Amino acid sequence: MSDHLVRLNKYLSEAGYCSRREADRLIDAGRVTINDIVPEMGTKVAPDDVVKVDDEIIGERKRDFVYLAFNKPVGIVCTTDTRVEKDNIIDFISYPKRIFPIGRLDKPSEGLILLTDDGDIVNKILRASNNHEKEYVVTVDKAISQTFIERMAGGIYIEELKQRTKKCEVKKIDKYRFSIILTQGLNRQIRRMCEYLNYEVKTLKRIRIMNIKLDMPVGQYRELTEEEFKTLSALISDSKKTFEPTQKRSRKSRR
Repeated sequence: MSDHLVRLNKYLSEAGYCSRREADRLIDAGRVTINDIVPEMGTKVAPDDVVKVDDEIIGERKRDFVYLAFNKPVGIVCTTDTRVEKDNIIDFISYPKRIFPIGRLDKPSEGLILLTDDGDIVNKILRASNNHEKEYVVTVDKAISQTFIERMAGGIYIEELKQRTKKCEVKKIDKYRFSIILTQGLNRQIRRMCEYLNYEVKTLKRIRIMNIKLDMPVGQYRELTEEEFKTLSALISDSKKTFEPTQKRSRKSRR
């Protein structure tokens, strides 16, 4: 850490404990202490302060960060709160280091999600998420019409969220399947868009996040390659991270 005061959420992020967003939730829940005192939101940390989460001391920034691509199965929840959700992504992967997902993929959906212990890159990706592509393949309950494709692509007003979806690229694959590329991440966006047009989503799979493509079986993960990370860093151009991937890392299978 540097020799000056730093906001508590940034401290936890730079220590590789969690993202700033998750840090704010932990602070708000009273699970974080500074020198054994529960702080207010926005409190700053001095170099000699002792920061704890659930009585675990959080130390200096990790030297080697982890960047994983994971093919999430249906039924797994993208949360780090292992105390509340038994089918959580952290226990499923069981990675030897503390990691956390970048963004979310809802429980009934499957496909690509990125995980890391680098809190700064999480913030950069999420902060830029409205400008970066995420691609999905979706199966619906009835035949797809040209009107459906055009209306999905043109933007739909979602009443619950009080906003219209951005224009996007939608292509019909076959009678019941289509692909869609989003540049925003509204809550349950694709499902809500389909519901508005009286279609029900039967399956939803994310197959790409920016330059990272889904290329491993369900339930398996791999490290990002050096080329993938360099391209990702360029897409989030304010990133100052460097990455030195291992030369070869076998994929791990679960269940």
